[in-house]
Amino acid sequence: MLEPHSSPLLLSIDNGTQSVRALVFDLRGNLVAKAQVHLQAYYSDHPGWAEHKAEGYWQAVCAACQRLWAEQPALRSQIAAVAVTTQRGTVVNVDADGRPLRPAITWLDQRRTDSVPRVGALWRTAFRLARVDNTLTYFQREAEINWIAAHQPDVWQKTHKFLLLSGYLNFCLTGKYADSTGSQVAYVPFDYKRHRWAGARDWKWQALALRPDMLPELVAPGTPIGVITGAAAQLTGIPAGLPVIAAAADKACEVIGAGCLAPHIGCLSYGTTATINTTGTKYVEVTPFIPPYPAAIPGAYSTEVQIFRGFWMVNWFKEQFGDREQALATESGTAPEVLFDDLVNAVPPGSMGLMLQPYWSPGVRIPGPEAKGAMIGFGDVHTRAHMYRAILEGLAYALREGRERIERRSGTPITQLRVAGGGSQSDAAMQLTADIFGLPAARAHVYETSGLGAAIAAAVGIGLQPDFATAIAAMTRPGREFQPIAANARVYDQLYRRVYLKMYRQLRPLYEQIAEITDYPRR
Repeated sequence: MLEPHSSPLLLSIDNGTQSVRALVFDLRGNLVAKAQVHLQAYYSDHPGWAEHKAEGYWQAVCAACQRLWAEQPALRSQIAAVAVTTQRGTVVNVDADGRPLRPAITWLDQRRTDSVPRVGALWRTAFRLARVDNTLTYFQREAEINWIAAHQPDVWQKTHKFLLLSGYLNFCLTGKYADSTGSQVAYVPFDYKRHRWAGARDWKWQALALRPDMLPELVAPGTPIGVITGAAAQLTGIPAGLPVIAAAADKACEVIGAGCLAPHIGCLSYGTTATINTTGTKYVEVTPFIPPYPAAIPGAYSTEVQIFRGFWMVNWFKEQFGDREQALATESGTAPEVLFDDLVNAVPPGSMGLMLQPYWSPGVRIPGPEAKGAMIGFGDVHTRAHMYRAILEGLAYALREGRERIERRSGTPITQLRVAGGGSQSDAAMQLTADIFGLPAARAHVYETSGLGAAIAAAVGIGLQPDFATAIAAMTRPGREFQPIAANARVYDQLYRRVYLKMYRQLRPLYEQIAEITDYPRR
């Protein structure tokens, strides 16, 4: 058991896709304690659906906190504030008593609806003239609001509030319907430029079947939401009356938890969704008509390019082809990651010409909704080790392309890299990232970067740190740094420029034919 700390501590609740973690940080950004509760996998009643029992998230939060106090009871009295960060885009409908009316629809869900509200003629004309009318159609069909209203009208009629998972957990803790502006990444009527709910004349109100009173109050990151209620204290063990501070979505918190405050520092997230982000106060649409997401800092934007289900591919490979390493790791007591790194290191940079395009899930514009994943260059010399390395290289190529898009649109070169997420724990992945980008790549000093970002917001919110810049300087620092190897970088640069950048353009017509023939992905 750790000795009691003399300084105040901060509790972060991090509700990810696979687990809920209760994390305690000190004011230097050190992880003092951690309790983790794994979530049951999402379930699907129909192909492409992904739902989770909404109450199950809250029960996991309660269990994680209670486990934390059971393991280190002395820490409970030292907690000064609480902050919540969650997976993005997971939504919960609650009734007038705050009880979920249906399972949460998670961010992995792929359902769509053709029954959508009619947008006015002026807005339709504007989208058509801008040649982005397909973006409007995509937004309306993907919006969970529209699907529930069209297909479960009884649920929609009883819906008192439509919340993101972060807003639901904030309500469970404080009894208040309030959420952070930094968490609003979803198909909701949010004004991404001004960080508030959209104005009355905004097209989103016409595109979505909901009323303004169905949404929670919005507050900026680092702002108090409320305090822990007596009921929440009894269930979680968190002392009643402690302040709950607005943080941001997990990716946004991850960015500041990795120390990325300036626009020249790129934050790579090797998580279920792989992303490259920069933080700045300039509104920049990296993809035209796709807004930057709110950062975990008030008034700032997070320019982001994402590879949907990015490092999900790595887990997929391990499940489908990694039985040998998993079994050997269990027998020997070795971490499986070490053995998978051995697989990567057994193959030369470039995977002997095996190239992967990591579009396992379609996008809105780049890639388009017809996109699929592809692996080319396969020959009889290639093994599963080549395939595994090619997956990691393909993800890094895609994120390098994202870096170049951000640089072109923002006018600011990215000269430093910080890497977070589960994949950052792989030395092999870190090295090939440095090689492909041609830049030094540093891990964050702590693995739980999204939780640390939430703790930074909590520290600012109760005045333990005067502002976000000071807090980030005090509570983050680079970990191990990987330098690019010149010979590897030359190989990767040639493969990236001469092959990878041409793959999507060359394969897109074939993807469109596949979609037309099979109706997958559904158009």
